[in-house]
Amino acid sequence: MRIAIPFRIEPQLDAWRAEIIAVGRRLHDKGLVTAAEGNVSVRTSHGLLVTASGVSKGELTPELVIATDESGHGPAHGPRVTSEISMHVAVYGRRPDVRAVVHAHPPFATAFAVAHVPLDQPLLAESVLLLGPVPLVPYAAPSTTALADAVADACAEANAVLLANHGAVTVGETLEAALRRMETLEHLAHVTLLARALGQPQPLAAADVTALLGLSGAPYR
Repeated sequence: MRIAIPFRIEPQLDAWRAEIIAVGRRLHDKGLVTAAEGNVSVRTSHGLLVTASGVSKGELTPELVIATDESGHGPAHGPRVTSEISMHVAVYGRRPDVRAVVHAHPPFATAFAVAHVPLDQPLLAESVLLLGPVPLVPYAAPSTTALADAVADACAEANAVLLANHGAVTVGETLEAALRRMETLEHLAHVTLLARALGQPQPLAAADVTALLGLSGAPYR
């Protein structure tokens, strides 16, 4: 299916493409993806912009950020959309407020995913404000409907999830918000692992969590 993009929205698409390219480089430079891992998408008023399949996120070009319809169908010719497109489509279907999805394989967070250990304890003020509890999505093969449905179900109640034996997904009202959540998730996983090496991590008290969530103009959201 070939997608016809009206001329009047091309400048905005170009701006979003540039933002996705910048996010891809940041993911790559920070070691949150390697090789051709991961995928990034933005929801537009006409469909999605999504990274192409099989390309390094550190080497994205405008041609490798593909415009699709709302169902994830892109042009008949040229680079193929990510094989994980069904996961992005499913998340957008469950979360009308979400405008961007980032899927990556951050090493520390993925280690918790491989160990089947959720990051659901309120250990850091920043993660409480920006992430909330991070559940573990049971394993399903990548690029399958089963995985797409499981991730969408988990994201209905969470802004960041671990994918068992796979990686992580974060969502946001903007692409920057989704990226910051991925970075915060990896930081939380790293700190949690270090704290476990020192002893038993001590979660924040329920009253402290309530006070944090009640902060006016919380700076990390």
